[in-house]
Amino acid sequence: MILIGIGANLPGPHGEAPLVTARAAVVALAGIAGLRLVAVSRFWESAPVLPAGPPAVDQPRYVNAVVRLEGCAGERGTDPAWLLARLQAIEAAAGRVRGARNAARPLDLDILDIDGQVRAAPDPVLPHPRLAGRAFVLRPLAEVAPAWRHPRTGQAVGDLLAGVAAQDAAPL
Repeated sequence: MILIGIGANLPGPHGEAPLVTARAAVVALAGIAGLRLVAVSRFWESAPVLPAGPPAVDQPRYVNAVVRLEGCAGERGTDPAWLLARLQAIEAAAGRVRGARNAARPLDLDILDIDGQVRAAPDPVLPHPRLAGRAFVLRPLAEVAPAWRHPRTGQAVGDLLAGVAAQDAAPL
């Protein structure tokens, strides 16, 4: 099981709304050779959050979702670096230009988990290092993988959700 987080809070390259960009990202993810789209969460809206925790007041709200993919690309399963390169190509096509960390962006695709792999380096770090504390990730993740457990801690997604219940994230 491969879980990909989708986020968007700026217009796309042709001025399209973040929700339109996020939906187009789902289509692009479904087109990755060797992988099959299994489930897509509802789209959620949330305040942008900086790594330290408080909402970023100078950015528009985000549209978020989580996609569940199955399959593998390669003889030994899905290579995280291979998948990351494909996600970055989709982001670039949507107008993302890499700059300041945590800046507003037309599209952000994060590998949340690949078959329970745990790795600290090289990029991407797995599971995603900040997913356990983010309601805008956990709420849609619970929709596409309700039995998912954090590969490092073993915590169920429902237990993780209980810890972020007060965070801002609502379905569109």
